[in-house]
Amino acid sequence: MRLEGKIAIVTGGGSGFGEGIVRKFVAEGARVVVADRDAAGAARVAGSFGERARAITADVTVDADVAAMVAAATKGFGGLDILVNNAGVGQNPQPLEGVPEDLFDRVFAVNAKAIYLAARHVVPIFKQKKAGTILIIASTGGVSPRPNLTWYNASKGWAITATRAMAVELAPFGIRVNAINPVAGETPLLKTFMGADTAEVRAKFLATIPIGRFSTPEDIGNTAAFLCSDEASMITGVAMEVDGGRCI
Repeated sequence: MRLEGKIAIVTGGGSGFGEGIVRKFVAEGARVVVADRDAAGAARVAGSFGERARAITADVTVDADVAAMVAAATKGFGGLDILVNNAGVGQNPQPLEGVPEDLFDRVFAVNAKAIYLAARHVVPIFKQKKAGTILIIASTGGVSPRPNLTWYNASKGWAITATRAMAVELAPFGIRVNAINPVAGETPLLKTFMGADTAEVRAKFLATIPIGRFSTPEDIGNTAAFLCSDEASMITGVAMEVDGGRCI
């Protein structure tokens, strides 16, 4: 129960890594706002936990939705201790010069701008209470880029730099900021990154992961729970690889 009494927001909590984080947080004693564009997904996950979780439909690239998401925690649960910026989008593998502008804009809106928007609403709350934890789900792509995913890689590199910059600026206010860099995982985004979900393509991806398997929502949930707990009170500005050794 390392998160007993904590109130958290998890964006993109209706599936994949986000769902894994929500489930682990509730198991560790937290109350969680499950925010997702997919209303049905958010409701399904939150509905598993009765009064310990609340679903809200939110597009993290829209300021009004982000404000409503934060209000769901502060007014619905009475406070906020943890923000997990998990919502993200990928791109199909393709040469960088062929990526359409609308796809580029979407990738950076979800993977970068959403972090900025959430910070605008959450940081003042954390500053006032002189405590709080922000966790960003970045990617190994921001550390060791794969070819033909250039703009996705760049958005995750942005997220890692934002993590470190925020950590330095916010540390005097008692606010910790960390990131997790998952390797490709068993989530709805996996097929997007691979381009096609075939045995051959899976084998090619797995060949780059020394442990020999994809990451799971449980892997990311376990790491997130630790980084957002008081056990990690001396850890800030870290972008932790949860990657089975891929970035070595």
